[in-house]
Amino acid sequence: MDIQEELKQAIQNAIADVYQSAVDTNGVGEVLLQPTKKEFEGLYTFVTFPLTKTLRQSPAQIGQSIGSWLVEHSPVVSGFNVVQGFLNISIANSAWVQVLNDIAMDSQFGSLPQKGQSVMVEFSSPNTNKPLHLGHLRNNFLGDSVSRILAANGYDVVKTCIVNDRGVHICKSMLAYQMFGNGETPESAGMKGDHLIGKYYVLFDKAYKAQVEEMVAGGTPKEDAEKQAPLMQEVQQMLRLWEQGDPDTVALWSQLNSWVYKGFDETYRNIGVSFDKTYYESNTYLLGKEIVEEGLQKGVFYRKEDQSVWIDLTEEGLDQKLVLRSDGTSVYMTQDLGTTDLKFQDFRNDRQIWVVGNEQDYHFNVLFAILRRLGRPYASQLFHLSYGMVDLPTGKMKSREGTVVDADDLIQETTEAASTAADEAAKGKLDEFSSTEKTELFRMLGLGALKYYLLKVDPQKRMQFNPAESVDLHGHTGPYIQYVHARIQSVLRKAAETGIQFAVPVEASELDELEQQLVFLLSQYPQRVADAGEHYSPSYIAQYAYDLAKTFNQFYDRLSILKETDPVKLNTRLILSKAVAETIRKAMELLGIQVPEKM
Repeated sequence: MDIQEELKQAIQNAIADVYQSAVDTNGVGEVLLQPTKKEFEGLYTFVTFPLTKTLRQSPAQIGQSIGSWLVEHSPVVSGFNVVQGFLNISIANSAWVQVLNDIAMDSQFGSLPQKGQSVMVEFSSPNTNKPLHLGHLRNNFLGDSVSRILAANGYDVVKTCIVNDRGVHICKSMLAYQMFGNGETPESAGMKGDHLIGKYYVLFDKAYKAQVEEMVAGGTPKEDAEKQAPLMQEVQQMLRLWEQGDPDTVALWSQLNSWVYKGFDETYRNIGVSFDKTYYESNTYLLGKEIVEEGLQKGVFYRKEDQSVWIDLTEEGLDQKLVLRSDGTSVYMTQDLGTTDLKFQDFRNDRQIWVVGNEQDYHFNVLFAILRRLGRPYASQLFHLSYGMVDLPTGKMKSREGTVVDADDLIQETTEAASTAADEAAKGKLDEFSSTEKTELFRMLGLGALKYYLLKVDPQKRMQFNPAESVDLHGHTGPYIQYVHARIQSVLRKAAETGIQFAVPVEASELDELEQQLVFLLSQYPQRVADAGEHYSPSYIAQYAYDLAKTFNQFYDRLSILKETDPVKLNTRLILSKAVAETIRKAMELLGIQVPEKM
């Protein structure tokens, strides 16, 4: 039962019945409802001002007439009040009971009908010269959550990742390893492979900067020194050797990358992220040259005197863009044109989404504009999910300077902080847990704290991550919601242990205002899933889960559940509690967050 839709239809019927001589129902247009302001009684408000000219009555008169009709004829309406041109409508108790029964008996509640369309979500996109860090975590959590939300919206979802495993930045780590590594391995160093290679990326930067400073001190302009420094020259030579297929260079590249991939895989497992297909830049960087030739033939691109190839996008407000260098080598845009074509050929998705930071906004605007000019059939269904950077209280992170927060370290720190917070809140109750159960609980809370904190903020906003705030069991956090779920499960276990049986359908009974609020919030879940899918924003789901958990806590604190003596009310409250727990679980699952059965 959809109360809002039934109410809209009832209002249309009221207008047709009361004013049939004055207005055709079709002339009213769509009935729009809004939440009633807290200072007035009612749940939904219908604004009557737009109807005054057509119906030739004052807004208050129209509200009074429609409200009276609804009370007499609609089973979902129990009362109304009119404040000037605002008709505030109260919902009948029987309607809430029916909604609760519908939700409780629907095992697929919250999952929307299949769309018959497929969507590709590309995210993560790590470099093999460093481990995943805090910024990568926001990317991974966003990509994974959006994929889950789109699946709940009825789309077939394909999750892909492209690994940036070649180029100058990769050669920097390789050269530093040659210079300083002395055969070190992840095993001999006692480090994950991605952390080990990240160490050499930082070592290169320190040595390179020292060379530049020395050259500048000797009178070389800084810009020239940065290009002419011996280490940078060696890096450029190493890249040329790699592109030429030099066996020793390729062997070193393969060995170091294999260590990094093993480290990445461990991190992905720890954060619960996976991909249906991974693309590697080393396999795709030459793609796109045929597309450039196609564009030249179509007149989409033009060649300059130095033989470089460009496109003029000034009409789109995007300036001119290089797509092929004068020596015939590819640029990132060339590669992305080819890779986008390849992904479409592989999966034929109806839509492609890239989860990439907002520093790449211009790049994707250009990419999409070029593909439209080329007449690609999929070009109108490309979307860049642009998100803001994540800062620390100490400032911006910089990989080269070693000031990033590694994802693995952050997960460990958050887990430890969550364990401390949980121990303090439990006041000895965790003594019942085995060592394994504690470890799993703390991991669940720590990862839940991290994911929720990064996902509750609108993706487009730049944000600051505060580890201490993220694990607060009483704030707007993941652990708070996880705790409420565990609290409900405890109530349900106690009911079972004491032999209390409860089942649907719930019998008609007078619901408390907080019970009605909970049913109303539950009924809103499918719409929140739809909103999150439409806007590619897990923050809709995060806010919903928090609102539901907070309202349940108010209900739990004010109304008795297991001590209720009225069997009908007891049954209703247990069914309501179970529905809340199940909906919290589903919502948090869309965020990639697990919820504990006990805390």
